[in-house]
Amino acid sequence: MANALGPHPVFVEQVAQGIALDFQARAETVTGRPMFRDAFRERRCIIPASGYYEWKPTPTGKQPYYISARDGSPLPFAGLWDEWHDPEDGQQIRSCTIIVTDGNALTRPIHDRMPVILVAAQQTAWLASAAAATELLRPAPNEMLQMWPVSRRVNRADNENDPKLIEAIH
Repeated sequence: MANALGPHPVFVEQVAQGIALDFQARAETVTGRPMFRDAFRERRCIIPASGYYEWKPTPTGKQPYYISARDGSPLPFAGLWDEWHDPEDGQQIRSCTIIVTDGNALTRPIHDRMPVILVAAQQTAWLASAAAATELLRPAPNEMLQMWPVSRRVNRADNENDPKLIEAIH
């Protein structure tokens, strides 16, 4: 079984035709776009993350920032999952995507979008009902998050597992 980032299964034909797929679902269109519509109704999930990076353009290049929960807990991103069976080789491919929304007042100076982050009380509703989930597609409260600039070394894949990548720089 293979795993992939992005909504691969439903639109595999687009990949074969060279059409790029989004790997993030936009909150304002997720319930209506064919690429995400069925998964939103039936296959919502929570994707835990210790934090995420965004890049701010500066005169000397893009400056990465690390964004995490102020209390140090994992961030529960609203996500969707799907799976597809390749008819040629029978391989089962599972994929997932993160839903993004407008940035909040804290993150907007860095980037205009951010993941939909579910507070603890919202997680059960997110998983239980598409109707309830629709109401949760909004930016996280400012006070839930913290962010700081980090080394530009995060831009290199060979630094992938370096825990120092999230240390603040001054």
